[in-house]
Amino acid sequence: MNELLTEAIEAHGGNIRWRQLTQARATLVSGGHLFALKGLPQDPAPREMTVLLHEEHASVRPFGAPDQKTDFTPGRVSIDTLDGRVVAEREAPRSSFSGHTLETPWDPLDRAYFNGYALWTYLTTPFLLAMPGFTVTEIEPWREGDELWRGLRATFPPEIGSHSTHQDFYFGPDRLLRRHDYHVDVAGGFAAAQYVYDCVEADGIVLPTKRRAYRRDADGYPTLDQVMVSIDLSDIHFS
Repeated sequence: MNELLTEAIEAHGGNIRWRQLTQARATLVSGGHLFALKGLPQDPAPREMTVLLHEEHASVRPFGAPDQKTDFTPGRVSIDTLDGRVVAEREAPRSSFSGHTLETPWDPLDRAYFNGYALWTYLTTPFLLAMPGFTVTEIEPWREGDELWRGLRATFPPEIGSHSTHQDFYFGPDRLLRRHDYHVDVAGGFAAAQYVYDCVEADGIVLPTKRRAYRRDADGYPTLDQVMVSIDLSDIHFS
């Protein structure tokens, strides 16, 4: 395994602890300009996010109605009632984004797909980078203020749904995640820089509780005048 990745995994709780766990739950509050652009502005109500840790599977509730939740895997996404009735579903959901630009409206299943893969990625970082099929290489560090953040470029395998095939992760001197760069392929491929803050330890796993994603210019600098996506997590539990 890449040396920097090994150090980052240890800083975030370690492989031994990670292998003992199977899922994460958290209270989620999200927002940002992206959802307004997509015609689905996000209200500030808290939701419960659940993800499996060793396979890409996620769910958020409530979604669209108090008695509804999502069910996400890379090959299928659905909106279900809490008693198991399927309200809407889509097989091969990634294909529905073909030809999308940043301004192309999303329907609720598009939103459910984006939410599922994004939160699964965030709640499993950096451990997912050691899963079968991922490749990582160290890249040029990023200087932010007085700190130099070492970087990893990850190539995601095709069976994993995420923002883009290539994504960059930057870690501080303590080897905790500081920034995550990617292209949002389901929204026209715009370049994003996501900064993460306020790490906590939850059941032996260290992770950020706040994420703010901005558009990123050609030199890698964020456009700070507009938050594209904001995510606040609380009441996080791994089991």
